[in-house]
Amino acid sequence: MSRRIVCLRHGQTLWNVEHRFQGHTDIPLDETGLAQAARAASLLAALRPTMIVSSDLQRAHDTALALARLVKLDVPVDKELRERGGGAWEGLTRDEIRARWPEEYIAWEAPDGEPVNEVAARVAAAMRRWAAQLDDDGLLVIASHGAAIRLGICELLGLPEDLWHTLGGLGNCSWSVLEEGRKGWRLLEHNAGTLPEPVNSDDIVEAD
Repeated sequence: MSRRIVCLRHGQTLWNVEHRFQGHTDIPLDETGLAQAARAASLLAALRPTMIVSSDLQRAHDTALALARLVKLDVPVDKELRERGGGAWEGLTRDEIRARWPEEYIAWEAPDGEPVNEVAARVAAAMRRWAAQLDDDGLLVIASHGAAIRLGICELLGLPEDLWHTLGGLGNCSWSVLEEGRKGWRLLEHNAGTLPEPVNSDDIVEAD
């Protein structure tokens, strides 16, 4: 047996619907998001997770709690699992960002935001740290955010940065599954849990 990590993106928020950059802003789940979290929990409970951890932002933590209530586990929080910081972009729509920062919009790099390589490094480090606490056949569920999860996975898998764009984004309350093998971590599933649909996220892969 080998360790596994399920990376679960949080449920829908009003800012997701409005296409606003959330970043570190602590936005709650909306009614749809709460229902998505309950549905995802009912599916993931069948995997019998042995540990659950979440970002310290409430949209991720409340998503994790829906699962924790079913499997009777605690949910410690880790701020290293929070979303990519967007600086002055937080709270703005994509159209507003494009109008004010046209060059930065193309690169999807807020002038005072968090660089993607720093996000990837901190999230992957948190993944490794929590996974190291698992038993050999343990299953860790990490409730986090779209860009944070995608970038953390890319770093954990050792993908070169110029290939990070090849990994698509995650829908609300969709998840990816990683397994530790003899040669390191590998991706078993990505963006599972829903049929393919548009992804509203802070992540660049969904930009126009």
